Amino acid sequence: MKIVHAGKYYYPDKGGIEQVIQTLAEGAADRGHDANVVAAASGWRGGSFKHNGVDVTKSGEMAQMMGVPAAPTYPLKLRRAAQSADVVHHHLPNPLDVGSSFILNHDGVDIVTYHSDIVRQSEFLRAYRPILRKFLKSVDGIITTSPQLRENSSILKEFQEKTTVIPLGIDLEQYRPDEIQSYDIDKPVVLFVGRLNYYKGVEYLVRAAAQINARVVIVGDGDRRESLEELTTELGVDDCVSFEGKVSEQSLKRWYKTADVFALPSIEPSEAFGVVQLEAMAFETPVVNTDLPTGVPWVSKDGETGFTIHSSSSEQLSEALRKLLLDEGLRNHLGTKARQRVEEKFEKNHMVNKTIKFYEQNNE
Repeated sequence: MKIVHAGKYYYPDKGGIEQVIQTLAEGAADRGHDANVVAAASGWRGGSFKHNGVDVTKSGEMAQMMGVPAAPTYPLKLRRAAQSADVVHHHLPNPLDVGSSFILNHDGVDIVTYHSDIVRQSEFLRAYRPILRKFLKSVDGIITTSPQLRENSSILKEFQEKTTVIPLGIDLEQYRPDEIQSYDIDKPVVLFVGRLNYYKGVEYLVRAAAQINARVVIVGDGDRRESLEELTTELGVDDCVSFEGKVSEQSLKRWYKTADVFALPSIEPSEAFGVVQLEAMAFETPVVNTDLPTGVPWVSKDGETGFTIHSSSSEQLSEALRKLLLDEGLRNHLGTKARQRVEEKFEKNHMVNKTIKFYEQNNE
């Protein structure tokens, strides 16, 4: 099959959805399919290139409006790629792609992976919702990443009959604890990895740091970093909270290996899955996450691979972290179960194979 993925951004740009598209595209190429990606460039310069067997076309981005790339040539590039495609796979949320889809004139199969609802831009959503509904009504099949997103999304309730759950997956060959050296830290380590934005809830982790005897390591960057650093100073926890910023892949793996507990204190359903949980779990690290109405507490399950707490509660967060930090046997037990859960449900080949099968089923 010729498969075209329509994404907001793509490699070398980093992000959760970008990584999913790359895994699916490269997985299809490895299986002998003609894999293509059309995306915006995070900068004005577009172009085409081939990476790991995938043909990539990027449209130059002039600006961003509410997180949506203003990439004028994107619709035409997608239309050109789609004309000879057996499958066009759209990845939402991406209003640029949804708007472009109405000029595609595509005779093949159209598939959507619905990664998350649009949560924050409520006024925009009011105007966009009828367009999105029309688009979802027109496609052949919809994929969501967890049963919770399928059941709880107000948008998807209308399209249950053509929606299937295919969990995200990671390459376990890249996450082998016995092959990575940990950092030499004189305290137990609580790790967070992710963008420092409005829905990650990192401020609750900083507040919890005052209540635990551990070093809190925050990997990632974003528009909340300065205010979070100010909060750290204000609370007097500078000595036990460190902001590492963006790090290399090797350094990230070393932090996963070093961590005693992984924390994902997200507070909004914009956090629909949390791939970083899988990465931590692959390193046999128990997770403390929050009870969002999304796939987050389904990925790492309360009492099985870690603990799930109420969101927006530094008290509950510090209590769960203390319980794990003080009980090595419990950490080891939950960590072993965490790795097993990833192996059974969240390995990348499961995701790739199920997605290709979904293409074929919708092409019959």
